[in-house]
Amino acid sequence: MRNYFVRRLFYSLLTVILIATVTFFMMHSIPGGPFTREKPVPPEIMRVLNEKYKLDQPLYMQYLDYMKGLATFNLGPSFSKIGITVNELIVTGFPATATVGFLASLLIVALGIPFGIISALKQNKPVDYFVMFMATLGVTIPSFVIATMFIYFFSGKLGWVPPFGLSSPVSYIGPVVALAGYSLSFVTRLTRSSMLEVLRQDYVRTARANGLREWSVIGKHAVKNALIPVITYMGPTIAALMTGSFVVEKIFAIPGIGRYFVESVNNRDYTVIMGITVIFAAFYVLMVLLVDMAYALIDPRIRFEKESK
Repeated sequence: MRNYFVRRLFYSLLTVILIATVTFFMMHSIPGGPFTREKPVPPEIMRVLNEKYKLDQPLYMQYLDYMKGLATFNLGPSFSKIGITVNELIVTGFPATATVGFLASLLIVALGIPFGIISALKQNKPVDYFVMFMATLGVTIPSFVIATMFIYFFSGKLGWVPPFGLSSPVSYIGPVVALAGYSLSFVTRLTRSSMLEVLRQDYVRTARANGLREWSVIGKHAVKNALIPVITYMGPTIAALMTGSFVVEKIFAIPGIGRYFVESVNNRDYTVIMGITVIFAAFYVLMVLLVDMAYALIDPRIRFEKESK
């Protein structure tokens, strides 16, 4: 088991390195540069800027220098924000982004899984129809529509919450709901379908035939196996939520890394684009690794199969 996770950790680090490499060369293959503007910059100033940020060096030297900094968690300076490093931008914006993403993840798990289980246990009953109707509605409505409607009704019409920023605890409600809307609905539907499939399995019928109590059959046998596809989906989803939604952060004026990413794309700020991309990739790979660990904890058969390979 330990050898398996050591190998997975190695592959995870290799994946992050490959993503950083591809992102680096893609950024440098785009025509122009970080200091290219509509109004041409004087050649003397351009030369000084290229020397300062080492952009006059051969590409392989820039790559080695960037990877050396990445190994020491130094993502380099921002090209558009003078005197500020990418690390400082991420440290400044990540807390707000991560807080909203964490709360959205909690909302998805706390509501999506129970609603899906209840809907499966009450199949073809009014509560099932209602939950599925709301889940279908949530899947079809984009996050920016949810955010706009929330601001219009609860901020504009009712005045219950501030429309922008994160100035108070209640101001988190809008971004969290908008960010979690689609995934909450999807997890509800996924949990329901997975639960229905598990309830039809022979071992569940055998457990009931042996006289086990219904709560024991559902809690100890059905739910654990039904959660496997849900965990598979939630791993990358949590990574995406924790690294921010550019649209939601823009609508609610949240000072997160999503705003910096959009600005960096507009300004061709290579180091910020690469830094945020690497952060997202690292979170994604980490969550996939945690999902594998969760598999082994939930279903011992998966652990046995992986150890035998």
